Amino acid sequence: MVKFSQTPWGRFVSFVAISLLTCCTVVACQLGSGDQPTDNVIRVGSKDFTEQLILGELYAQLLEAQDLPVERKFNLGGTPIAQAGLIKGDIDLYPEYTGTALLTILKQPSNSNPKQVFDTVAKAYEQDYNLVWLNPAPMNNTQALVVTAATAKKYKLQTISDFVDQAKKLRMIGPPEFEAREDGLPGLKAAYGDFKLKAYIATDPGLRYQALQSGQADVGVGFATDGEISALDLVVLEDDRALFPPYQVAPVVRQPVLEAYTKIKGTLNALAPKLTDDTMRRLNYEVSGQRQEPRTVAQRFLQEAGLLSPT
Repeated sequence: MVKFSQTPWGRFVSFVAISLLTCCTVVACQLGSGDQPTDNVIRVGSKDFTEQLILGELYAQLLEAQDLPVERKFNLGGTPIAQAGLIKGDIDLYPEYTGTALLTILKQPSNSNPKQVFDTVAKAYEQDYNLVWLNPAPMNNTQALVVTAATAKKYKLQTISDFVDQAKKLRMIGPPEFEAREDGLPGLKAAYGDFKLKAYIATDPGLRYQALQSGQADVGVGFATDGEISALDLVVLEDDRALFPPYQVAPVVRQPVLEAYTKIKGTLNALAPKLTDDTMRRLNYEVSGQRQEPRTVAQRFLQEAGLLSPT
């Protein structure tokens, strides 16, 4: 420990040193809390799956085209990690889904109305976290039950109600958490009536579509913008009782960063209407099915959409 002299001059030096230390500590705490833009760079984040990596690249490349300084912080993990990073200021924006915000972050009841869901999450995020939702894309990455065309024909499946009627004959494959999520099997049974499957196969998401194609499973738990749906000509069962909320995607941005870099809003809002279900399925499959790099896929799409000049 540093000891200061007890002379008047020593006490003065001590007072100044302590004051400076206190001031620096307060500033450091403010910067670390996410209240201010940090290091003159926009940190673009993403979660840890294909669609998020593509969306993160789309955002980053558009901002860079506006001569804005960008740092990529992709593949962060799940929603809680990304949300915590945003609040803390480790990242400044990332793509999030309205349904995820409603259920996972805000812990509110499910709602099938896209506008109501967006308005609810946008208002709560601004009030509770000082975060801004930019315009949502028309794409809807909601959960979906999918089957092959042959299975749909064999069991006459068009809706989830049809699936429930045949459930005891069918093997479902999906992630382990689907067995417990409120919008998973428990939610299906609450909305559509109790039913029993022939089997539930819990597996890694990457194996779902392979199992459907090989006949090891009959019904897959997927997402509406999965690239394999179009590529493999799969049938998405209609959610005829509106269990699954809408999962429109939009950039969520820290308010101070939006104020410091005024180009962000217009730049990223211009992208939103271009991202439809069909478009996102195509981009996802170029990465997950054709093994192309997210950066390359994003750049090509932005050029095709007229949002980025050819290099």
